[in-house]
Amino acid sequence: MKYRTFGKTGWQVSEIGFGAWAIGGSWGRVSEEDAMAALHRALDLGINFFDTADVYGDGRSERLLARLKRERSEPFYIATKAGRRLDPHTAEGYNAENLNRFVDRSLKNLETECLDLVQLHCPPTDVYYRPEVFQVMDDMVKAGKIRHYGVSVEKVEEALKAIEYPGVVSVQIIFNMFRHRPAELFFREAKRRNVAILARVPLASGLLTGKMTRSTTFAPDDHRRFNRQGEAFDRGETFSGVDFETGLQAVEELRPLVPDGATMAQLALRWILMFDAVSTVIPGAKNPRQVEDNAAASELPPLTEAQMAHVRDVYDRLIREQVHHRW
Repeated sequence: MKYRTFGKTGWQVSEIGFGAWAIGGSWGRVSEEDAMAALHRALDLGINFFDTADVYGDGRSERLLARLKRERSEPFYIATKAGRRLDPHTAEGYNAENLNRFVDRSLKNLETECLDLVQLHCPPTDVYYRPEVFQVMDDMVKAGKIRHYGVSVEKVEEALKAIEYPGVVSVQIIFNMFRHRPAELFFREAKRRNVAILARVPLASGLLTGKMTRSTTFAPDDHRRFNRQGEAFDRGETFSGVDFETGLQAVEELRPLVPDGATMAQLALRWILMFDAVSTVIPGAKNPRQVEDNAAASELPPLTEAQMAHVRDVYDRLIREQVHHRW
């Protein structure tokens, strides 16, 4: 495993991290035994950065990570999120009372006195124009509840606005072979301000694993079942906002780039790592085999200029019109 500096925190984090949404819920049932085996395997392979949220399984993934801390002695970082427990999810809800309540709940779930990193969880755009929200986060740092804070965003514009606040140490944003726009301006500005970048939804909700077909079905409790045509509220999230059929076509045009002995998922992760502004990539995993597959991407050779050009061509022809100016 290779490591990168996590912005101004100075942390050295694994360039392949662990996204814990899948073990929390909404991706089909995952037993606690499988979830813990996946987490242990991640540490075995040198992964030391775990991304979760208080709403993943209503706190389940946080509690699983707390158990991991009890069962292993080596240090690792946990990034959680706050805000999506609001109902309705409005900018007004991002106030001191609610944010402190959410953080207190995560402190309890994670069995700790101070959280490594708390990210505002894709708040409404108006939140980024409310300095008082970021003052609340600064106050929690001063109080010793959290070490650092960042944001998880839907749009490039939100990311650019967020990093104007000096306390923001990280931005989590969708970046993958189907979502190129963050690399155009945001990456440069984040590097200039020494802000860490977490690449989320790196496999486009599984499309970029190359394992899906037109006949693919999803479990009743898998969120992708309800959003196959992008009809749900998270239009830009599931499958990165790309129409399922178009995504399948794009994958077939990208498949010839997969190196011998590697997988489509590994190629997709290695493409993201070609961008040095990215601090860590956070693919999900439900079992040790998936963790191993993800981690192996760190060992693939860099893509050539011709391969990078091929990816851009597929994006420009098939994907750009659907997503580029939306998020």
